[in-house]
Amino acid sequence: MAIAGTAVLRATDALLRALGGAQIAIVFPIPTTGGSSAELGLSDPGVQTLPLAPAVVRTLPSPNSGPRRRLEFLLSASAVTNAVDAAGADSAAALFDLALGVEYQADLFHIESVNTEYFAGTAYLYRVIAVE
Repeated sequence: MAIAGTAVLRATDALLRALGGAQIAIVFPIPTTGGSSAELGLSDPGVQTLPLAPAVVRTLPSPNSGPRRRLEFLLSASAVTNAVDAAGADSAAALFDLALGVEYQADLFHIESVNTEYFAGTAYLYRVIAVE
C-alpha cells in the first residue's frame, strides 16, 4: 500500500477515536457441523461476535412507519480489514453479507446498507446503516 494510503488509514483511525471511539460487534452465525438435529432446526448452533473499534455511532431519523431506531456506524477501514482476516472472509462486502447484524449497547441491529468511502484509491471508511 502506498504511503498516502497508510497515512489516510491512520488519520481515519485517529479521527474516529477523537469523535467518540465506540466499540461495536458484528454478529455471525456459527457454522453447523451437520447432523439431522441441526438440519431440522432442533439445535441452535449459536452466534459469534467480532468486535470492531474505533467506530462512531450516529442516530438517524427513523421512518414514520414505526418506532424503530436507525443508526449509522462509521467504521475504520483498518478495523474492517482486521475483521475480514479474523472471520476468514474474502472481502469487506462478504463480511457484511455473512453478518446477522451489528451489536451495539446490547441491542442487535439489522444491516440495511453498507457504503465504502475512498480517498486516493484507498478505502478508508465504511458507513453502515442499521435498524433495530
